Amino acid sequence: MLIDTYGRVATDLRVSLTDRCNLRCTYCMPEEGLQWLSKPDLLTDDEIVRLIDIAVTSLGIKEVRFTGGEPLLRPGLVGIVERVAALAPRPQMSLTTNGIGLRRTATALKAAGLDRVNVSLDTLRPEVFKALTRRDRHKDVIEGLHAAREAGLTPVKVNTVLMPGLNEDEAPDLLAWAVEHDYELRFIEQMPLDAQHGWKREGMVTAGDILASLRTRFELAPEGADERGSAPAERWIVDGGPHRVGVIASVTRPFCAACDRTRLTADGQIRTCLFATEETDLRGALRSGAPDEEIARIWRLAMWGKKAGSGLDDPSFLQPERPMSAIGG
Repeated sequence: MLIDTYGRVATDLRVSLTDRCNLRCTYCMPEEGLQWLSKPDLLTDDEIVRLIDIAVTSLGIKEVRFTGGEPLLRPGLVGIVERVAALAPRPQMSLTTNGIGLRRTATALKAAGLDRVNVSLDTLRPEVFKALTRRDRHKDVIEGLHAAREAGLTPVKVNTVLMPGLNEDEAPDLLAWAVEHDYELRFIEQMPLDAQHGWKREGMVTAGDILASLRTRFELAPEGADERGSAPAERWIVDGGPHRVGVIASVTRPFCAACDRTRLTADGQIRTCLFATEETDLRGALRSGAPDEEIARIWRLAMWGKKAGSGLDDPSFLQPERPMSAIGG
């Protein structure tokens, strides 16, 4: 079991498979100049599967989310999913992706055992997509979403970040589109995880702003705390149902008290929080020949030291030095 001093138990493992991405979203990374991890620093496929095996069989992990950077850039992704699906007990598996490669991989991922996907899409307007991501790939994401739904990777969740002056007016249109296509839309407040440290609390589009915009066109009824559990998204029933819309308000409505996540970076470090500035090395233990029991002990000790909150509400908050692409969202 992965328990901390506040009684929280981690059952959800986020695994970053690579720090690389084929987009350059303005709220995540600069257009150029990032120092990528070298291949020897990255965990191998075998090391990833071994760590997930330890997490599932010895530490109580029930859900595994593959992230990046962009996890579809990992050459061995389908094989990793297939091997994790064969573990006993079998964890629920999902993947967070920008969707660009989903059209060609969705069917194979479903066959390998992936349960569902979260796809990042911030706008319905191709020109705004190009401005936000610095790439002209909007059509590829739309096709990837369709492929995921057709392959049965459902519910297909769409993650959206609203940025002032770019797409902050699109919330109602995005929700209408998601309802039409049977996607579950989740708005995410912009978080301080950009490599260029350009995030500012002032002027950000908040959960309150998002909900006020949605209510100009839709009737929203809160789903309730019992339904939410430890999920990061607060959800609202849209126009009486059955569709839902979520808001992940890490900045203005933190949910740290119910957090059940532990994070493994692409280079084998344990992070107890997305906003943590400290890491615990598992790669070194793996490569020095440590047995599973020792690795599990190190992991438990790391989680025991998890802080009460993210620190975002502290004026002296220290932004993590590594961008989100290296940590895993």
